[in-house]
Amino acid sequence: MRQGSAEAGKGRRRWLAACAAAVGIAAAVPAMGQPAWPARPVRIVVPYAPGGGVDVIARALAERLGQKWGRPVIVENKLGAASIIGADAVAKAAPDGHTLLVTSESTITSNPFLYDKLPYDAVRDLAPVSQLVSLPQMVLAHPSVKANSLDELVALAKARPDELNYASMGSGSLPHLLFEGLRHKTGIQITQVPYKGIMPAVTALLGGEVQLAMVGAAIAEPHIRAGKMKPLAIARASRLPSEPNVPTLAEAGYADIDPRESWFGLFATGGTPDAVIQRIHADVKAIAADPEFQQRFVAARGFDPVFSSPAAFTAALRDEMRHKERLIRLTGAKAD
Repeated sequence: MRQGSAEAGKGRRRWLAACAAAVGIAAAVPAMGQPAWPARPVRIVVPYAPGGGVDVIARALAERLGQKWGRPVIVENKLGAASIIGADAVAKAAPDGHTLLVTSESTITSNPFLYDKLPYDAVRDLAPVSQLVSLPQMVLAHPSVKANSLDELVALAKARPDELNYASMGSGSLPHLLFEGLRHKTGIQITQVPYKGIMPAVTALLGGEVQLAMVGAAIAEPHIRAGKMKPLAIARASRLPSEPNVPTLAEAGYADIDPRESWFGLFATGGTPDAVIQRIHADVKAIAADPEFQQRFVAARGFDPVFSSPAAFTAALRDEMRHKERLIRLTGAKAD
């Protein structure tokens, strides 16, 4: 009996080993009738100029994904129309995962409510793969402004109507939504001064050309330390570890007009097979886990790492779109 049991045990082990080998082969070989992916070079469309934050992280991912996939991954900058041209190119591509989009939140959660008509449906025609990083935004004042909190700013603006102004990047930008939301919420009179990009807005605040702005924490912090900008609040779920005394907009009592953080996200064409989306996400997540990548392309640039799953990103987008729609309707923002 003992010999029989031993033989049976050997048989079971051989069977388990054979099953394990079969599973390994199945994982390595595409299912019958399903071609290997990627079957050709992959294109990542960036609807912004080369050299910016979105472009830098897209190129860093492209280089490493190309190594993983054994196919070229090419970044293509398609500028114009507030990122609509680039997003439309991906929305209308073949839904096979060979055309991807790396863009910011405005493309997905603002443009649908700022424009009366878009050539694509941001929900139906673009499939979320991963929110890559977030960029906390700080509400800032020039040091000459006699206010150290949003409540003090409101009191100052009521005492000096039409004397304060703020820098924005145009109608519907995060600073515009915040300060116009503040105007609607409190009745203060405050003037928008639009600039063509974040750096001109920063320069204007530093020079005292404007008294207020909303700027990414990574850009603002060196100026805060130098005493050239004064932080009033931060658009973030929790306080920034490097600025523990700066309250969130929610803590300050302004959660309802918080335009939330900026972020960069990765999308595929709507209708792309889920297996392909999950493969892309898994490979991006593996790249993001590399300490060198985290330090060089995330931490060093002042980004908060996210690298969320497709399901988590989809849920976050639904929530943000509802919030952003309400804020855009409240402020009356329209595309410039």
